[in-house]
Amino acid sequence: MKLKVTTYLFVLLGVTAFAQQKKNLIVPNENLIVENIPEISKDLANQVKKYSEARGASLAAIHPLKDELIISTRFGLTNQLHKVDRPMGSRKQITFFDEPLGNGQYEPTQGNYLIYSKDVGGNEFGQLYKLDLKTLKSTLLTDGGRSQNGGVTWKKDGSGFYFTSTKRNGGDRDIYYMNPNDPKSMQLILEVKGGGWGISDVSKDGNQLLIREYISANESFIWHFDVPTKKLTELTDRKQKSVVQTGATFSAKSNEIFFITDRDNEFQRLATMDVTTKKLAYITSSIPWDVENYVLTEDKSKMVFSTNEGGLNKLYVMNTNTTQFSEVPNLPIGLIGGFNFSKTTQSLFFTQSTSSSSSDVYQLDFLTNQIVQWTESELGEMQPEDLSKPQYIEWSSFDKMKISGFYYPAASKFIGKRPVLINIHGGPEGQSMASFSGSNSYYTNEMGVALIFPNVRGSSGFGKTYIAKDNGFLREDSVKDIGALLDWIAQQPELDKDRIMIMGGSYGGYMTLATAFHYADRIRCSVDIVGISNFNTFLKNTEEYRRDLRRVEYGDERNEKMYAFLEKISPLNNTDKIKKPMFIIQGTNDPRVPVTEATQMRDKLKAQGNTVWYLEAKDEGHGFRKKPNVDYQRLAVIKFMETYLIN
Repeated sequence: MKLKVTTYLFVLLGVTAFAQQKKNLIVPNENLIVENIPEISKDLANQVKKYSEARGASLAAIHPLKDELIISTRFGLTNQLHKVDRPMGSRKQITFFDEPLGNGQYEPTQGNYLIYSKDVGGNEFGQLYKLDLKTLKSTLLTDGGRSQNGGVTWKKDGSGFYFTSTKRNGGDRDIYYMNPNDPKSMQLILEVKGGGWGISDVSKDGNQLLIREYISANESFIWHFDVPTKKLTELTDRKQKSVVQTGATFSAKSNEIFFITDRDNEFQRLATMDVTTKKLAYITSSIPWDVENYVLTEDKSKMVFSTNEGGLNKLYVMNTNTTQFSEVPNLPIGLIGGFNFSKTTQSLFFTQSTSSSSSDVYQLDFLTNQIVQWTESELGEMQPEDLSKPQYIEWSSFDKMKISGFYYPAASKFIGKRPVLINIHGGPEGQSMASFSGSNSYYTNEMGVALIFPNVRGSSGFGKTYIAKDNGFLREDSVKDIGALLDWIAQQPELDKDRIMIMGGSYGGYMTLATAFHYADRIRCSVDIVGISNFNTFLKNTEEYRRDLRRVEYGDERNEKMYAFLEKISPLNNTDKIKKPMFIIQGTNDPRVPVTEATQMRDKLKAQGNTVWYLEAKDEGHGFRKKPNVDYQRLAVIKFMETYLIN
């Protein structure tokens, strides 16, 4: 009897210990599919929490009659819209959805309601809604199905707006008009061919549209559309290839438009066009960098434009009558997001982040040149000294081309050669900039891992020659740029060439997979996030509205030689060369890089006996946006790094 009691006690103690151990573990939420990821302790989550609670705020809309803002920020699990009525005033939440929101536009005369778009589960089939600001009731305006709806551009009198939609056939982005007080008024006003069409501006009388046709990052055109007559007129020359012409707006002169172009230049300049004679005048030739965006005051007498100067943004203010401009003074060094003029005061509202602060909204008063902060986003428990600051670096690639990036060193408290995480941006025409490190500071400050964010050829911000250097049959030249970065790392006394991890999302995911087989003997492990594993299956399965746009960049798989080339370079067909552990992360509803790109790579690697961790979120698309999913992904990546990179 004593033996039975003793055995029972041992079993009871074992069960209790097991239950206690389980209680100390992070349980993935019901939307996550987890394969081969080991258990993650709450102790790790508590350590990381200091770095995972920072938030940012961004400008969404400015009230037409007063200085009152709609911003996007997160106080729960997703970004939602909030109202702010004064500098540093309380943020009143006005949307309460499980899906994140980052956009909204006031009705332009009284501001009694907003128009916003929202998708489901990251599927990017955005639908338009009207939000009554008194009742906070939302009304669906579009079909609610598998169509993309956006690009809302109001008539100045507030009687209705123009927008784009793929509802006709899922592939062509047509132009529609709607009075939001009567959704049945929606009508197709311009039928087009292709997924790259969008509305740039509407005339004061609401009858003339400037329309952009996007072909690729290297080519776009401007059209004029007369709504009453349905006449579409080409303003730029469509026969002229490899020229960017975008961002067109009507100027104060009846026969003139402003726009941004890299015509006759390496970088994108602000220009004017006489629409009658087609004569161009370039305004910003003295700035050897891209002009990224600009806005005009209501009377079009003043303009503010932003530039991308080596991975940092600057703002300039211009008198449109003289086209004389000057840099906005007293602006902190950092990155500029959305910006626009207040209709009621001589001021500009803008979003900015710096290397030591998350994004927030500011107001620039042109009468006093004073900058007033409107929001202050918390950094959680992080302190300024916890944040690694970006350093510009440069190296030579295989063909002597200079490649650059930003380097975030490990904290000085760590001694010895430090492991390196190379994080490659997507696009491929994206750009890594001198960004706020945020939660990445856990890697540098707690793990002693140095971070490098490269801008391989094909990245934007370095001129049109550079951005075209990876197109078509040149695809793997960008992978060689990473090989040259590995050489650079080997020459740095503080970095460990034998402990390198590659990580990237979207096209950066392809680069991660390609590096994993091209340089298998020079890396420790890889993390592929929504990456392309086979260009031919990707082009077959990506959403129709994107397919032709991506063919311009990656190559047309309908061409026999291109198909064969894409098969040859696709990571899925080179898995036999991948030797190191791989972590694959994917959203189930991704319309850009379908989930099949992840599952086919996972399955083939597993069949070959490779080490593969897999994480899929059933309520996400092209990357994770919901905080519970983002938090678990971060913890799993840290666990992966602890297992295969650090040790």
